[in-house]
Amino acid sequence: MGETTGGGGWRRAGFAGAAIGVLAAGAAAGVAVERLTVSRSVRQKARLALDATGPYGTLRGTPGRALADDGTVLAYETDEADEADGTDAAEGAGEAPVTVVFSHGFCLSQDSWHYQRAALRGRVRTVFWDQRGHGRSARGPEEPVTIDRLGRDLKAVIDAAAPEGPLVLVGHSMGGMTVMALADRYPELIRDRVAGVALIGTSAGRLEEVSYGLPLAGVNAVRRILPGVLRALGSQAELVEKGRRATADLFAGLVKKYSFASKDVDPAVVRFAERMIESVPVDVVAAFYPAFGAHDKLAALAAFRDLPALALAGDQDLVTPASHTEALAEALPGSRLVIVPDAGHLVMLERPGAVTDALAALLAGAGEGPDNG
Repeated sequence: MGETTGGGGWRRAGFAGAAIGVLAAGAAAGVAVERLTVSRSVRQKARLALDATGPYGTLRGTPGRALADDGTVLAYETDEADEADGTDAAEGAGEAPVTVVFSHGFCLSQDSWHYQRAALRGRVRTVFWDQRGHGRSARGPEEPVTIDRLGRDLKAVIDAAAPEGPLVLVGHSMGGMTVMALADRYPELIRDRVAGVALIGTSAGRLEEVSYGLPLAGVNAVRRILPGVLRALGSQAELVEKGRRATADLFAGLVKKYSFASKDVDPAVVRFAERMIESVPVDVVAAFYPAFGAHDKLAALAAFRDLPALALAGDQDLVTPASHTEALAEALPGSRLVIVPDAGHLVMLERPGAVTDALAALLAGAGEGPDNG
């Protein structure tokens, strides 16, 4: 029973690894995936080819390190605005330039903003950071990890990477929750320095009501046992990671289902999302998972009420449904609500033009960045 190479052990690890694919995308369990007709060897070769040629995740900036209040090292990168672009007027007048700070979602990394980073590079100062346990950031001693803890981490990144000047905060999924936690803990920072906020594919709470497109009774049953299952899986991380690799086709199908909605999404983009998600260890998944059920930051949105704000989601997001984004817009009078058609949870990768245009409009509306032209 304890043998990791036995058939039963591999099957358990395989299904556990596949379940992590669902969790990483935001669902719980019970998805039926159609069997692909192309041979496994062909699919493996295709993945290798995409990994070798895909440009996604290759953009790099000036690296920096922020120290969280519990000593955890958080990695961030900065892209400066080009002087010739004309966005340095405030800096030329003796003021610090605006900084747009991007916070990524669960089981992703700063590279998930690839398209937006490419579009804004040189036009406005930007900071991209990896949440603890993700990307290049350290894990930290605190487990389980709370959304409030992530809000304090974001404050540490701001202190290190943008200690002065106006800010525009952008958060996707868990990153949006991080932004809300920042506002909850540091409302004076929002009042004094934040010029605009974008909340993308995220939620202020009530995530326990999300069905992920599955029968509600089954989802509720899984939720009751999932915390204990995750703790057990976390103690057998090596076995689960092997199982996840062994069930790569199932994992890939789950990632695609819960990340994207359109049939024409670039296979290289799908593979890029797979790579990000599969890079997060199962014990990190286990440490973060309880935070989402406890997340409730509707009251914190009051800090953004008088600011230019964007609430954006894909219309077929199964992880944080568009109705949650509509609720955010209702709590932020004067905000711009954008529901992107034929798009899923990773809307910034699936429909990058729509997201980038909406961000550019937000920056222009805040008087702090380039317009769509």
